[in-house]
Amino acid sequence: MKLNTNYLGLNLRSPIVPSASPLSESIDSIRYMAECGAGAVVLYSLFEEQIEHDSLELNHYLTVGTDSFSESLNFFPDMGSFKTGPEQYLDHLHEASKAVDIPIIASLNGASPGGWTAYASKMEAAGAAAIELNLYAIPTDLSISAAKVEKQYLAVVELVRSSVKIPVSVKISPYLTATAHFCQELCRVGASGIVLFNRFYQPDIEIDTLEVRPRLHLSNSDALRLPLRWIALLYGRIPADLALTSGVHTYQDAIKGIMAGASVVMMASELLVNGIVRVKDIKDSMNEWLDRNGYTSIEQMQGSMSQIHVADPSAFERANYMKVLKSWREDPAGVDW
Repeated sequence: MKLNTNYLGLNLRSPIVPSASPLSESIDSIRYMAECGAGAVVLYSLFEEQIEHDSLELNHYLTVGTDSFSESLNFFPDMGSFKTGPEQYLDHLHEASKAVDIPIIASLNGASPGGWTAYASKMEAAGAAAIELNLYAIPTDLSISAAKVEKQYLAVVELVRSSVKIPVSVKISPYLTATAHFCQELCRVGASGIVLFNRFYQPDIEIDTLEVRPRLHLSNSDALRLPLRWIALLYGRIPADLALTSGVHTYQDAIKGIMAGASVVMMASELLVNGIVRVKDIKDSMNEWLDRNGYTSIEQMQGSMSQIHVADPSAFERANYMKVLKSWREDPAGVDW
């Protein structure tokens, strides 16, 4: 009972939530996550591009040549009878929600307003307990301002929020001009939770082949610090649950996230490298730590190290920058800087 937490109005038996990754493509893996003590599972993402591509492709094959013979219209079945890529996602979501007794959170990935957002209601019908809307985009148009980009994001959230009754969380990038204000705006348009942060997978350059190639670098515990800081800053200031993702590899990482103010801590890299059993290892170690330190529940320590509760609130802001610089006296080679 010590590890119970509330996230998006869902009572979870554990704050450890496997985030969207290839691991959730298998029903057996999802079952194992539940057996190991995961509080919920975020399913791998369904992308805006997948939905739009399949819709256009299906429409092409159903309509090509129909202007040649009027009788040809009778040769094509109704579009609703086709099972496209997105439909397979919904089937998998439905099967997963029936296979385990923990919430399955569907992941919808996109950043522009459009018909693809209608899949949110289909996810709800398929059994999703909540939807994680992943706003993954890299604005490269020089004519578009930050304010316009954020306005577009908010429009997407509103579209998704208005189409479902289940809670919606929003996974955001750290590359925002005013993160705190944007999070407040997300709450205004109906977000029940905010997931911090999305990790962009950066391309690399092959200097011998002169090719640009994607490079997947999994996180380590050092990646925890950025979301940790922002969760500590936001906790108690906005009316949304906070989820920490990226950098959770140990029970210490998980405890830090909850102390900062997270309702749940999400992980993928650790599970991909060392197996789903790490959910159980981290959960058991968290329980032991709570016992050793006299905690009776997750709620008791949640937010205890957030900015509004620590003795030195400036530790999370710019004032700490000078302290960090002054703390460094000499590098390992003995060179002053």
